[in-house]
Amino acid sequence: MSYWEIYQPYRREVEERYPLVMERIAQICAEETAKEPFRAYFVKAAEFVLLMHRQAEALREGTFLQQSLEQLNAWNERVYGELYPGRYEESYGNPAYAKRALGEEYGGLLCMLYGELRKMTQLAAEQAVYEMTIYAELLVEVYNCFEDPAGTSPEEISHILYGFIHDYSEIFVERNISRMVDAEDDFYTELLQTSDLSDLKYLYRYGCHIGDNEQKMAEFFNRMPQEQIQAMADTYTEGYRIGFAVTGKDLSKKKTVELVYPIGFERMVRAAVANFAKMGLKPVIRRGNGHYGACSVSPNEQYEFDHKLDAAFYLDKEYVERWLECARTSFESRKETAAGYAGPAVIETFGRVPFAPQNKPENPKYNEKQQKLDVYFSSKNGQLMNQYIKGEERSFTIIAYPIPEIGPRFEEIFARTVELNNLDYTLYQQMQQRLIDVLDQAEYVRIRGRGRNRTDLTVAILPLDDPAKQTAFENCVADVNIPVGEVFTSPQLKGTNGRLHVTQVYLNQLNYIDLELEFTDGRITAYRCGNFEEEEKNRDFLKEHLLHHHPTLPLGEFAIGTNTTAYCMAREFAIADKLPILIAEKTGPHFAVGDTCYTWAEDTPVYNPDGKEIVARDNEISILRKEDPQKAYFNCHTDITIPYDELDTITAVTRDGRELAVIAGGRFVVPGTERLNEPLDANNA
Repeated sequence: MSYWEIYQPYRREVEERYPLVMERIAQICAEETAKEPFRAYFVKAAEFVLLMHRQAEALREGTFLQQSLEQLNAWNERVYGELYPGRYEESYGNPAYAKRALGEEYGGLLCMLYGELRKMTQLAAEQAVYEMTIYAELLVEVYNCFEDPAGTSPEEISHILYGFIHDYSEIFVERNISRMVDAEDDFYTELLQTSDLSDLKYLYRYGCHIGDNEQKMAEFFNRMPQEQIQAMADTYTEGYRIGFAVTGKDLSKKKTVELVYPIGFERMVRAAVANFAKMGLKPVIRRGNGHYGACSVSPNEQYEFDHKLDAAFYLDKEYVERWLECARTSFESRKETAAGYAGPAVIETFGRVPFAPQNKPENPKYNEKQQKLDVYFSSKNGQLMNQYIKGEERSFTIIAYPIPEIGPRFEEIFARTVELNNLDYTLYQQMQQRLIDVLDQAEYVRIRGRGRNRTDLTVAILPLDDPAKQTAFENCVADVNIPVGEVFTSPQLKGTNGRLHVTQVYLNQLNYIDLELEFTDGRITAYRCGNFEEEEKNRDFLKEHLLHHHPTLPLGEFAIGTNTTAYCMAREFAIADKLPILIAEKTGPHFAVGDTCYTWAEDTPVYNPDGKEIVARDNEISILRKEDPQKAYFNCHTDITIPYDELDTITAVTRDGRELAVIAGGRFVVPGTERLNEPLDANNA
């Protein structure tokens, strides 16, 4: 049963409730029953809800896109303007301002409510009347408490917010899962396939923030010849197909592919949809949220950061168990549909200035119990997902392109990126095999930094029982991870010791300064960075965003990136700090903390192009899945790359003590890999 079939009874239910609650919301703006400073807050919140109501009505009547592009731009600014840097300092969506304006007791709670109400931007775009109704009713219920002459309490407001999130979990979970696996009644697919892409007004139909990047990107694609569009789409979809082929997974059993793409890329994505159709796959597109679906550049990354842990206001054991039960029920009701989900095909972008967040004391934070619950939830949710969408049967692909914000040389950088994404994978395959032939002899590999880089790390390698038929390293060419260029392994934890350091790295949209991790037997035993003056803030920052509240994480991957062309492109255009991890990980050795690359698919044989089986698919932690999956998986995998200019040596040390140089002085020295140095030497010429 699709989400929309389940949704219909609710839709009928709100035919009366929706107009009534919107009428009540309109009254809030004229009333003075709530006292200041709270009246100003509720008027602002009510005005926003009414703005969303008017947008939904205009879309229903077909008049919204009849406005001029200038009018739609003005509308977009009315919706998102308060989040723009500068104006955000006096927004109720800013926890610091909310607490300053509304007081410590209520400021955090009402800021969290404001963040929830802002989710109506896309609900209005989809004319999701039921969800719009319940959010509006939530505002009215909280407002009524502040109208009461007897007053209210933070506990009462907290109870209302908790009840809302808890009571409507079924709707939120059902909608998310349905949109991930059901290809029927897909709002975004219809928008993608039927819009007139020559008229940029279609951008505003998404309900997302539309800025210069989205407009200029769409204009850029509209000037591009169709042959070039098709070539880019072919690279994207062929990588997806090859991902199934090289791992021996049966794509013919699959029915849907999840599209994740930046708004403005519709011409390329539309061509990709036609390619996927030839593979028997229909697209599914979830509501955009910056990490999935059709998404746009955030109007203010600090706002996203400030609300990242809003769940601190309601995260408890009861909530987690209810969410998981709703997810299980939703998956069970569509288990055949879920089994047909092939995995995501992702287009990433790069070009923004690295975001260094302000870690405000006013921001919500998880307590120790909630941190453990968050880890528990991630583990259980991952297991549930794998039960219905088996990891050994699904795949993915990721490709990245620059956005106009990268600077005046955008079009030149874009053209070079297209070339990068189409490098000769057979040439890299041959050179990478030469590296693997050396690395497979190693008992351990030692990595040392140079200059300001303090890396001195020993990585233990799985011993091979039959070197003629087995390998520890995967020869990764351009399939799921585009562009080409790395060899990687799941290292053994015992014997993996030392320090990993990078002077600067951009991970998961956050900038890290002087990141340093200490490993003992493959597990992080100490961590530090230089983002903040206070060491406690640095530790809290890393605990939350790198360790994801785990007390430690293992080294899940050791890799050597071979794409020196990408490295030199980054230096030539001075965009090294703006590259996505997808490209950055190919520009030097990298180390992933968290799960291995073979999570949920360790028992599926994987082979290199030379026919050897890649046997290093487990480590001492992931093997615990045979006893208890909750002990085996961390549901995170973060790649940390040392760039070539911070790298001195990589040496393979054999069991009889021989030292085999792989990289020396930042240059590849294995015979047969000399061409990898050509871009580096040309860059320094």
